[in-house]
Amino acid sequence: MKKTIFALVCLLTTVTTASAQACYEVVPLPQSIQMQKGEQFVLDGSVQILVQDGLQNEADFLQAYLQDLTGLTLGISGKREKKVRYIELAVSPKVAEREGYELTVSKKGVTIVGGSAAGVFYGVQTVRKTISEQGNHNYSSLILNPIILKDAPRFSWRGMHLDCSRHFWPVTFVKKFIDLLAMHNMNVLHWHLTDDQGWRIEIKKWPKLITVGSQRSGTIIGTNSDLDDETPYGGYYTQEEIRDIVAYAAARHITIVPEIDMPGHMLAALASYPELGCTGGPYQVGHYWGVYKDVLCIGNPKVYQFVEDVLTEVMELFPSEVIHIGGDEAPSDRWQQCEKCKDAYLKDALEGRLGADMTSAREMPEFDISATYQRLFTQRVFNFLASKGRRALGWDEILDGCPQDAMIMSWRGSAPGAKAAEAGHDVVMTPTTHCYFDYQQVEDTEFEPSRCGGFIPIERVYALDPAPDTLSVAARQHILGTQANLWSEYMTTESMVEYQALPRMSALAEVQWTKPERKDYEAFKERLTRLTALFEHYGYTYAKHLWPERQMPNRWQF
Repeated sequence: MKKTIFALVCLLTTVTTASAQACYEVVPLPQSIQMQKGEQFVLDGSVQILVQDGLQNEADFLQAYLQDLTGLTLGISGKREKKVRYIELAVSPKVAEREGYELTVSKKGVTIVGGSAAGVFYGVQTVRKTISEQGNHNYSSLILNPIILKDAPRFSWRGMHLDCSRHFWPVTFVKKFIDLLAMHNMNVLHWHLTDDQGWRIEIKKWPKLITVGSQRSGTIIGTNSDLDDETPYGGYYTQEEIRDIVAYAAARHITIVPEIDMPGHMLAALASYPELGCTGGPYQVGHYWGVYKDVLCIGNPKVYQFVEDVLTEVMELFPSEVIHIGGDEAPSDRWQQCEKCKDAYLKDALEGRLGADMTSAREMPEFDISATYQRLFTQRVFNFLASKGRRALGWDEILDGCPQDAMIMSWRGSAPGAKAAEAGHDVVMTPTTHCYFDYQQVEDTEFEPSRCGGFIPIERVYALDPAPDTLSVAARQHILGTQANLWSEYMTTESMVEYQALPRMSALAEVQWTKPERKDYEAFKERLTRLTALFEHYGYTYAKHLWPERQMPNRWQF
């Protein structure tokens, strides 16, 4: 039955041999597609784009997409005229969901009505993806069957993460990656900008972060072997470049959530300013992957000035309400040996902020001290961001004792996220079981480019349900959505990032957007096959495991 419906929705009568084919079964799958009786709409060069005030941006995108994919150049008008056929873009309160839209096609014209400009933009993306590639970009017309399509996303947080710290990606590639998010109706780019192996964002009050922290003197070869390439490596984004990228994303209704990972994963900052660490150094920007014991000294007042200065400049660059502060993998070894940290703990304990009844921090068992140190630091950072009208988001390690309004990103499986949601925290699900796209896509990795371990095939990504029925109704309301993470330790080229992301990113897009009862993996693969034509058109590299006939015919002969 599904095959019959699929064929009906994609059925198209071509007017000429140079007509482009269109199909409403796209990725992500819309929530409702209702075929209508009547004649088809012929989209040719005489059609105009009729734009409501405030939607010029969306009209420009539609015009550019159609010109690029079909060769048709449509004019844009703000005034309706008689005897002119239109693709009309409008916002209406009748569309209940802010990011929702309704696409209507009849003989007379096409309308895309959104609950907001973002909703119109997603309707434009659907029109764009209805066009199947045939290697010909000079069509005389595009034929669309009459239809009423109603659509809205399941989740409000539909994201991808990009690590620019371990390996640095230029502005041109970050924009190309943002375009990939737009194609998949995603609305959040989680931008990982700092880590042990490199600091990538210009902070004017702390200039050594880029003169020292953005450069490492070498990179480990292989998987943390004893062999180093001893080749200098580095790069950073100026504040002007960041503003440009933020604006580029905003035009595509994508919010960039910056991550400044703290108090761990700060070796690049410590190499720049050794006084911020417990031992005072010397430190060097990390060559190895993994977790380092050197972290910010939570008993040093200068650390909090540093954090506030950095976050102040970050907030000036990024309008996002949410600021990611990391919080993961912060060993307590240095804190337990540091007199400044012990004194800071004692002060907070005696003043009752930690809920401890201790007369000396040195009487506290090491385990309990360790569990509390990070809470001391995190609370101060949360309070600072809250005072500026922002919300703090952290990895699930911060869950113990964090403020109620803290957002949790669940990476160590889904269980921490479920626990946080049941406790009333807003949660973004990104479990290693389904969402770590640096992991391998196939079990036989002999011919895979990445050295990263783990195994997440595309069908497992597609099977993810971020808000399952096993959660209470109240908890499900706190699951904002999901994203996949691309950690770049073993991604040395731009094409490797794309290869690891695609086509699993398409499966995740359907998890983020489409209601579970609409999902069907076999039908998804058919829709995905058509979408790969756009990957190829725009020059994206993608893994071809689902299409063996597209792979190198004999890997042993070149």
